[in-house]
Amino acid sequence: MTTTQTQAGQEVEFIRAMEQKALENQPLTWDEAVELINLDTTHIFDLIASANRVRRHYKGDEISICSIINAKSGHCPEDCAFCAQSSSASAGAPEFDLVEADKIVEGARAGMANGARKFGVVTSGYGFANKGSKKTLDKVADHIGRLSQQCEVHRCASLGIIDEAAAMKLKAAGLEEYHHNLETARSFFPNVCTTHDYEEDVATVRAVKAAGMRVCCGGIFGLGESREQRVEMAFTLRELDVDSIPINFLNPIKGTRMENQPPEPPLELLKIIAVYRMILPTKDIKIAGGREKNLRDLQSMVFAAGANSTMVGNYLTTCGRPAEEDLKMISDLGLSVKGK
Repeated sequence: MTTTQTQAGQEVEFIRAMEQKALENQPLTWDEAVELINLDTTHIFDLIASANRVRRHYKGDEISICSIINAKSGHCPEDCAFCAQSSSASAGAPEFDLVEADKIVEGARAGMANGARKFGVVTSGYGFANKGSKKTLDKVADHIGRLSQQCEVHRCASLGIIDEAAAMKLKAAGLEEYHHNLETARSFFPNVCTTHDYEEDVATVRAVKAAGMRVCCGGIFGLGESREQRVEMAFTLRELDVDSIPINFLNPIKGTRMENQPPEPPLELLKIIAVYRMILPTKDIKIAGGREKNLRDLQSMVFAAGANSTMVGNYLTTCGRPAEEDLKMISDLGLSVKGK
């Protein structure tokens, strides 16, 4: 046996050892996680096979589907480098104030017709952690209340930075889950956003958990972060004990600071999903924005790589593909759509 064959065998054994730790819900160490994410793509299918077994062990063969509505667009003071709605962008994103409750209910019903069991209300802006935002927060809470009365759907919202008092108000109105991405690792965050501090995002996650709601929290990959920084964010998410991890891939938008960022290879993106499943074996891992552009013909492999959830329909300022194509993809894989 050659040295190359011996090394390859050792790497496969290492992947299987990490799989066993994940199956036993034993946390991977930092060194183990870094070694896993630094494996070259020669072993990507061994890693995917292991992640698939971990996904099936904890999540079965049901895929959770969600959809969102862009309920307030543009006019954002934040300078996030990837976002068309950012104050630093000239992307021409749509601008409108908070939509009325009827439009939110209509959006939820459309999502449910496409198989979504979760529906997210998303607004642009810094958030509701200051006194001047009380009036808008009250209106959002009223809309959530209307949604809870008229639709039997799992209710989520992404409203920016909030404190525990705001979280409690939203929960009382009928909100069940709050979405707030960290976007990237703490060490890379200054390259992405300078108008608020990373700890404000962390504090929002903790406030939502203290209020007794589920937390949906992940980020965007392909911003220029290192592999180690991808692990860094995963460890932060593990420390915060979030419930659902949305994985987005950068879709460079003209007029943003990231418009010329080169794309990551599809197999590298599948590796990210698989490593996140190994680091966070019991959590929901959701594939969201950018999958169509970045994964192309490999989209269906996200579930084998460890994901158990996806978003259907359009995103905030970019289009997804028709929901029926995603539903067919799930069916063709022998998987089923999870009910409420």
